[in-house]
Amino acid sequence: MKKKIILITGLVLLGVIPLAWNSLQAQTNTATPGKALHAHERHPAIRRAMMALREAKVEMEHADHDFGGHRKEALEQCDKALAQLKLALEFDKK
Repeated sequence: MKKKIILITGLVLLGVIPLAWNSLQAQTNTATPGKALHAHERHPAIRRAMMALREAKVEMEHADHDFGGHRKEALEQCDKALAQLKLALEFDKK
């Protein structure tokens, strides 16, 4: 069961990567050479991944079913992933 939760979390994150890549390409093409459009944003892909996890969590919380008994652990894993990503961003500020 834990492998399925990890797989689901991984798939959510993998779904964000193409979006992040397209956004990065768009920023690179429209920004001053060598600078991102939003220079103050160091890790936009991580922030988008966090948003995607939050959206997935809300969707799971409001679903009509419990995803074959996996909803509770999936929600817990989302919380853990969000906490780790937040810590990573905080560490990067140091």
